[in-house]
Amino acid sequence: MSARTAFTLSDVSKVYSNGTIALQNLNLTVKEGEFVSLLGPSGCGKSTVLRLVAGLGEMNTGQLEWGDATRHNLAFVFQEAALMPWATVEDNVRLPLKLSGMRKPLVNQAIAESLALVDLQGFEKAYPRELSGGMKMRVSIARALVTHPDMLLMDEPFGALDEMTRSRLNSDLLQLWQRKRWTVVFVTHNIYEAVYLSNRVVVMAARPGRVVADIPIDAPYPRNEDFRTSPLFNDYCRQLSDCLARAAQTPAEHSPTRNPRYDVVDSIA
Repeated sequence: MSARTAFTLSDVSKVYSNGTIALQNLNLTVKEGEFVSLLGPSGCGKSTVLRLVAGLGEMNTGQLEWGDATRHNLAFVFQEAALMPWATVEDNVRLPLKLSGMRKPLVNQAIAESLALVDLQGFEKAYPRELSGGMKMRVSIARALVTHPDMLLMDEPFGALDEMTRSRLNSDLLQLWQRKRWTVVFVTHNIYEAVYLSNRVVVMAARPGRVVADIPIDAPYPRNEDFRTSPLFNDYCRQLSDCLARAAQTPAEHSPTRNPRYDVVDSIA
């Protein structure tokens, strides 16, 4: 993991037109090459954070600063695969390249490389209706990867899948991340998924959305089923569960401030 900053959100607040305070005074720094999960209940602003980083919305207060003063090459993976049902797998993956104006001789090679990354060789001519839920999500990830991003923003991409498929895709995603070393910001409300994947888990609480804990997951990669059943894994899961439970009982005005250490937030009162 690099010591360089990918981006920083400083004192960010977001209020929607209906008066909903999605975020209030949120501070978050992500380093290049980190795998950071945003963990919290529905409505705590996790997806809003991703949208602000991606430039898909505007904050009311605060600022987003890029570590190298320029925007990264971002790719966004949504909760739903959102494939075009009338298009084949390869045509769904081709879409970002058409929008970017990539020269045609390079397009087919880029599509083939992206599908190979998610183990979908041989399904180029298949239609979404012919694919399982897990395979559809692989197509969605391939579509995100085809532009060779250096940052992935992933909004609960596996939330609608069964546990076996979800577990397998978690492992596949980690293998890809170890090879490519993207910066990943991953939204989830699943404690076990967050611990398994992440370098850090940022816990958020709702009403209004805010960071209440920032916990480094000090476990080596690669991670496998042995890690999922280890005492260390269970300890982290209990710690995060306790953070979420206390956050639900903590008024916003008593939410913690950042500790001088980079990756720790003060304990919740």
